[in-house]
Parts: sequence; structure tokens; C-alpha cells
Amino acid sequence: MKHSLVIILFFLIVLLFSCTNPFAPRLDTNLGSNGSLISPQKTIDGLFQNFKYSYTFKDTTIYGGLLNPNYSFIYRDYDLSVDVSWGRDDDMRVTYGLFQNSQRLDLIWNNIVSMSSDSSNIIRSFNLTITFNPTDIIQVDGRVNLQLEKNNKDIWKIVNWIDESNF
Repeated sequence: MKHSLVIILFFLIVLLFSCTNPFAPRLDTNLGSNGSLISPQKTIDGLFQNFKYSYTFKDTTIYGGLLNPNYSFIYRDYDLSVDVSWGRDDDMRVTYGLFQNSQRLDLIWNNIVSMSSDSSNIIRSFNLTITFNPTDIIQVDGRVNLQLEKNNKDIWKIVNWIDESNF
């Protein structure tokens, strides 16, 4: 009896220390050199990474961090044959509405078409898939024409965005 109790106790201890909970995996500590998915935006690539992150996770806080306080967005209304523009507050409202009303946003940044020598003007192509629901999916292909500026902390921000998409 004493011998069987020792064997049962041994198996319980082995079972207790050898099991991992598949519903509580370990935390991945290898997120990158700075330990974050968010870039400090000290490079142009960091700005575009944060842009993609903000759309993927529908995060208006990260998106707002991309925009200069004097930001403006310009697009062409082909039906009226006029350019329409709005500022940062309107853009945040529109983006918040997009994030809230879509199930999924897939943004792919393609090649940089042109860039000024100081990186303050960039034209870059993109593909955006907006899934509102499984039967309502929109594909937007085009280019962004961005005027960028570093703030006093050397963080890149978007000052002007001219939309050159097919939408």
C-alpha cells in the first residue's frame, strides 16, 4: 500500500510539472530589438510600419500619432471634378468610422515610386482590402503622395496626404 502511494505521488508530480496549458501559451519575448510592435517613427520605414499596424489592428491612437497637428488630406472627387480636402480632426473621425464599420482591413505597402532627397516627399503605391462583411469587400489600389516632416523629437509625421487611389 505504501509502495503504490509513492508511485501515484510520483506520477502526479511528473504530470504536474510536465504539462503546459495549451490555452495559456508562454509570452513571446522576441518582439524585436525595441520589444514592441510599434515603431518609434524615427525612420520612414517606421512610419509606414505604424501606418500598417494602425489599419491591421484598427487602432486610432497609433493612427493619430502619424499625423502632424497641421495635417491635411486631399482627394479627387471625380463625380464633381473637384479636389476635396479636410484637416486632422475630420480625418480622425473618418478613419474612426472606417475602423468601427469594417470587419477587417488589409493594407499592403508596395514600392516607393519616388522620394525626395531629404525623404520629405514620398509617393508610394498600396493595396487596401476593406472587408465590411463576407459579401461586401472593397479593393482599393493606388498611391499616396505624402509630405512628411520631422518634429522636434526627430519623429516623422504626415503633414499632407494627397490620395491618388482608384476609389
